[in-house]
Amino acid sequence: MTHAAATPPDHRTLLRSLFDAAVAAAQPALCLPAHLPPPPKGRTIVIGAGKASAAMARALEDNWPGPLEGLVVTRYGYEVPCQRIEIVQAAHPVPDAAGLRAAQRIRELVTGLTADDLVIALISGGGSSLLVAPGPGLTLADKQNVNKALLASGATISEMNCVRRHLSSIKGGHLGAACHPAQLLTLLISDVPGDAPMDIASGPTVADSSSCADALEIVQRYQIAMPDAMRSLLESGASETIKPGDARLQNSAVRLIATPQMALEAAAKVAQASGFTPYILGDSLEGESRDVAKVLAGLARQVVLHGQPFQRPCVLLSGGETTVTLKGQGRGGRNVEFLLALALALDGMAGVEAIAGDTDGVDGAEEIAGAVITPDTLARAWAQGIHPRASLDNNDGHGFFQALGDSVVTGPTLTNVNDFRAILIKPPAS
Repeated sequence: MTHAAATPPDHRTLLRSLFDAAVAAAQPALCLPAHLPPPPKGRTIVIGAGKASAAMARALEDNWPGPLEGLVVTRYGYEVPCQRIEIVQAAHPVPDAAGLRAAQRIRELVTGLTADDLVIALISGGGSSLLVAPGPGLTLADKQNVNKALLASGATISEMNCVRRHLSSIKGGHLGAACHPAQLLTLLISDVPGDAPMDIASGPTVADSSSCADALEIVQRYQIAMPDAMRSLLESGASETIKPGDARLQNSAVRLIATPQMALEAAAKVAQASGFTPYILGDSLEGESRDVAKVLAGLARQVVLHGQPFQRPCVLLSGGETTVTLKGQGRGGRNVEFLLALALALDGMAGVEAIAGDTDGVDGAEEIAGAVITPDTLARAWAQGIHPRASLDNNDGHGFFQALGDSVVTGPTLTNVNDFRAILIKPPAS
């Protein structure tokens, strides 16, 4: 193993500034106002769900010239004070009764509207758990159990949301259909690879091209345990979603106001200004966290040793949502899992540092966004009697990086454009 000196403070600062720039680019106050329509003849009703929905509601209030009313549901701790839009808080990533009540109230708000009315739906990542309305014959406990199983299965976010849509009476376009005949504008902050509207918060207001059969295939592939009533619902097709071309969505418009690509481009500008050439590798990288780490470590190693495919100094930027198949009992999330695997794959290589974090400020289920690795990460762990490989095997990324003092804690960021990763490769030593 190659042991290197600790990362100079300026490079730690640069890594954090890249992450902060990505988060700042997706703030609703910055990206929402340009997408607002003129006020309608009738009422304006605001609904929404997600980790950014309260901040989106505040940005809408601050820029709306006429009367409005409504309700949005966000994660506990992500509340932003609003004057005319009610903010409700509920649980994420496993739904709770508060989310169930909020979904019922939101559906009531959009019932009985006219063609002169306007519904503005503020949707962001996290809405799948926050806006919970079990399908026919299902209970909240059923949804909670299947959510936990999906989160531990290693399924992609797209696969998880396909199952969630088909076990819900509000996702998969059902909420959008309930708004008919009012005009419907859905403003989206994307947290999913590919930015497909039906995958963002499981698409409560947009059409869905997937089927109950697709959801059932995913359940079977990942061996997700579910009660007979839930399986029967999928097998029968009784919980099918709203499809493209449905007349109830004919007055509907969808706009992406912030995406992972926008966040990566903002970070790239900061890197360029700091003398590091940025390379955006992709905004939708998926796969097991530790496998993605091995690939990106190999790329970084090629840059350091051979100057290919990029010259130093540079920053390798990427976004998307990796997965973790839980086998251990540790405290972790996909970003710290990625970083721990990256540190092991780099094995102390000099001149390479990295940061990874969830732009919502929560990696996994804890109020820790992610962490930083340096060339001496493994050496410092061993000096404390911590075995990096054992920590990875136990899915204990948070425990590992907290012990080293390398966790990144932001608090609620009030937005969510998925994961952010930056690998900083310094100039060759003179």
